[in-house]
Amino acid sequence: MSIDKPAGNAPVARHVLTILAVQDLQRSAAFYGQAFAWPVQVDTPVYVELALPDGRGLGLYQREGFGKNTGQVPTVVPAGELAGHELYFHVDDLAAMVSRLGDAGARLLSPAAVRDWGDEAAYFADPDGNVIVVARPLSVAAAR
Repeated sequence: MSIDKPAGNAPVARHVLTILAVQDLQRSAAFYGQAFAWPVQVDTPVYVELALPDGRGLGLYQREGFGKNTGQVPTVVPAGELAGHELYFHVDDLAAMVSRLGDAGARLLSPAAVRDWGDEAAYFADPDGNVIVVARPLSVAAAR
């Protein structure tokens, strides 16, 4: 089975965009802009989309606007709590990325450490409780 072709007659689906419902769009856009410096490719009063280096996008949607599309406004994650998903990114310079996330105001959940699956990874929470993981494969870490 090819990585580009699902088994059997399943239709092909490609991940192109992740959208997060956020409480304060301006705060979230500023956070992701400072932390990752991805360029803005869509900027509306209720939605901001950032262009990731691999051609995918990260959308930040004001919670109420998100609810207009889904028919239900997502629950606000209480302060200090976490959403039930994570964004996992491989980075070239883990120490620099950890520093950038801290400077942007991310809440450190677990410092950079070697993980069982072969990455050195650090865990953070964004202003809305979304988990962000920045990591590098051990083979890359060992080569540095």
